[in-house]
Amino acid sequence: MEIIGGGRLEVRITSADVGKRVSVRYVTESAAAGGRFTDAVGVLTSWDNSVLLITRKSGESVRIAESTLVAGKVVPAAPARRRSPSATFAELARATARAWQPVESEALGEWTLRAADGFTRRANSALPPGDPGLPTADALRRVRTWYEDRKLPAYVQTATGAEGAQELLCAELDRHGWRREVSAEVRISALAPIGDLDVDVSAVRLSRDVDESWLRRYQRFGEPGPAVRSVLTSGPSVWFASVAGTGEVPAAIGRCVVDGRWAGFMAVEVDPDQRRRGLATSVMTALARTALDEGASAAWLQVEADNDGARALYDGMGFVPHHHYHHYRWAEA
Repeated sequence: MEIIGGGRLEVRITSADVGKRVSVRYVTESAAAGGRFTDAVGVLTSWDNSVLLITRKSGESVRIAESTLVAGKVVPAAPARRRSPSATFAELARATARAWQPVESEALGEWTLRAADGFTRRANSALPPGDPGLPTADALRRVRTWYEDRKLPAYVQTATGAEGAQELLCAELDRHGWRREVSAEVRISALAPIGDLDVDVSAVRLSRDVDESWLRRYQRFGEPGPAVRSVLTSGPSVWFASVAGTGEVPAAIGRCVVDGRWAGFMAVEVDPDQRRRGLATSVMTALARTALDEGASAAWLQVEADNDGARALYDGMGFVPHHHYHHYRWAEA
């Protein structure tokens, strides 16, 4: 907090600071907040009618009455975590998009409308990295119409928590009647430590193609149609891993997309009866060694915020949060 002469705190932000990262202290009577004062750090996404809206790294929004402010200042972006590769939001956003490509896409200015017959939100949502070329409200109407024409729900994928992310757009979506449905972390790590893990990978089979056996373990669809195979096999350099089970369904699977210095890990799944045997680690290690052979040096993955088991696994492998991404769905009247 900003302290001036005499030890007083001072509010050093105004509505002109909308879009900047700020740190504020304000008065609260909520017992859950831990006392009379509480702090909030995030992007100031609006300051209207004497109410501030601050969006935290997680995407959670906090509304604060101007009259309750005790102190506030603009703060620099959060420093990068040590031991993790340096990565801008724009670079990582491009890599994650290339690793999970839609069947159909259309440009709307610098936005991309994506569809894949409803297979996953990532492949069936608008990706808005820049300017759509028209006012936001008009762009969102175009998004809704595009997905209505394909008989799909309208989604927009956004990100928070990194410099250059989309907290302001998230606030716009909320004001226009869109509701956040799913959030996840994008995590990054150096790749070599994963490939260097002392685990047995002899049972892991690697392939360039996704076969029927692999698809039987993958749990993200019903009957696999053409869109499923198209999305799964998309990307610059795609690898599939599997560990044989007792029947026709593998005990564990995984997918990796190598793209320049990045190796993206997806679809790591293990038979519930085979968990805690290190199979997920073996799959990721085998994929990491292959990615290292192709020249990659950094790793990324996405994990939903409520998947505690996966988060614990990735913590142990050295993955740290880079930013959060969210899917906003049009809340139809």
